[in-house]
Amino acid sequence: MNQLTTNDITFRKLTIFMTFMEKGNIARTAEALNISGVSVHRALHTLEENVRCPLFVHKGRNLIAQPAAWTLLEYCQEITQLMERGLEETRKTAGVGQGRLRVGTLYSLTLETVPHLIMGMKLRRPDLELDLTMGSNEALLKMLEDGVLDAILISISESEIDRNSLEVLPLFHDDIYLAAPMSATLDATKKADLRHYRNEKFVSLAEGFATYAGFQEAFHIAGFEPSIVTRVNDIFSMLSLVQAGVGFCLMPGRMKKMYENTVKLQKLAEPYQMQQLIAIVFARNRERDPSLLALAAEGRMYARTLNQNA
Repeated sequence: MNQLTTNDITFRKLTIFMTFMEKGNIARTAEALNISGVSVHRALHTLEENVRCPLFVHKGRNLIAQPAAWTLLEYCQEITQLMERGLEETRKTAGVGQGRLRVGTLYSLTLETVPHLIMGMKLRRPDLELDLTMGSNEALLKMLEDGVLDAILISISESEIDRNSLEVLPLFHDDIYLAAPMSATLDATKKADLRHYRNEKFVSLAEGFATYAGFQEAFHIAGFEPSIVTRVNDIFSMLSLVQAGVGFCLMPGRMKKMYENTVKLQKLAEPYQMQQLIAIVFARNRERDPSLLALAAEGRMYARTLNQNA
């Protein structure tokens, strides 16, 4: 068996050893590493025991490096450089820390939330390249779990989130509205009772999207199955069909600013009202990644701004 695997030679001890060889005494080594002199002495002593040959001699209160120590230093420097290259290649394979962040988002968040976060990120880390992928809640979660994406912006209200492995940073709550063609008769001063729209045609997002689950639940409460003309894979297509008079739909409030002049909007009545909680989600074991730290910091600032303006 390789002797190194059975001995207590650690990178921490080697770091203390290399710093001591550079600084020349225990006090300066302890100061440089922000540890106690006792810790430095203990690390050097146990390293010498594990190497199984003399590395230092005492001269008064000082430790004087022997030729064997200088030989060990040479190899320690090689090992450290090799390990640094190995860690760099490991991160590169995992797509971490390479000046590129792969972010997934719901289509509806590209109107305001995502541009705001991107602009903030570019100020924090100008050299960071952001790759943007759009999809459904379900698809984005799967891509995050598979390591295809580094972080996602989704509605966690409709998702099964494993809080043991995933970090969740809430951004804002969003209400759901009934959206209808301009030709429809809606009383915007009242809230929409879905039972009154039993005979209307509807357009829906496909299964797996954030608003789909809410759509199903709302009509379950209303007590009928809506007549769905078509299901689409993005919210912009859905609202384009509503604009064209194809049918009604349920729409998150974050789309209101863009569509309030081209479709009629009515907030849902209390029994059907629901909120989506929009959040940034990323792997907990990546929480120290500098790019994700920057994204989280920008997300917190964005959430704080929204709360102040509420």
